[in-house]
Amino acid sequence: MQKSSPRRAGKRPAPKPSPAPAAVVAGREPRGARRKRETRGRLLEAALRLMAEKGMEGVAINEITEAADVGFGSFYNHFESKEAIHAALVDWVFEDFADALDRLVAKVADPAEVIAVSVRHTLLRARREPVWGQFLIREGFSPRAISRGLGQRLLRDIGKGIAAKRFSIADPLMSFIAVGGTVLASVAVELQLGELQTPEIAALKQQLGFSSDNLAERAAALVLQTLGVSRGEAEKIAYRPLPTVEVQGQMAVQ
Repeated sequence: MQKSSPRRAGKRPAPKPSPAPAAVVAGREPRGARRKRETRGRLLEAALRLMAEKGMEGVAINEITEAADVGFGSFYNHFESKEAIHAALVDWVFEDFADALDRLVAKVADPAEVIAVSVRHTLLRARREPVWGQFLIREGFSPRAISRGLGQRLLRDIGKGIAAKRFSIADPLMSFIAVGGTVLASVAVELQLGELQTPEIAALKQQLGFSSDNLAERAAALVLQTLGVSRGEAEKIAYRPLPTVEVQGQMAVQ
């Protein structure tokens, strides 16, 4: 076998291959890479729980590391600041879910059904994962959430419906606000109003005829009516069987 030539002075060594391809070839993830990924995941999960409850401003880095059972200094191996983990958290929570929704509706041609499926899956996930839902309420109209992830997908899908003459709306901005507000308010009502049992809340529920039955479908129908779809057609679309592709599994931590 021919020997390799000595490394030239001053020449930088070739970069080492990333762990991912090696993990695929070997059939397992290197221990160091796995530990780093798991630590990052614990930090994100702890930040999600705390920031969903208190908001970013109300949470300190040491609270995150204590909740994640991670050394304070280790935090900075993954994030340079509290603002950095918050930004990563918004991307993790919303970008991954938005990408999953895109895969789910990839073969759905009707813009109205695309909106309905997305609304229903959002509410269903918030019901199953209340912490995720609470974080959505806090961040749904934040600049980062609107400019990326779910916000951009909603703007895109409304635009497609307008271009296809499927939606008849006079003010795209107000329609975007109305759709987003309906989704966030529906999540908030189910997560917050649904659990309260005071006499005042009981009276309010009775006055409103409150019921969480088919809330996702009812919200989707209202959203479609907001976009100019007739009530009868909106309800028909909103109650169609959902696509069967799984979108609500465990999110991968990058």
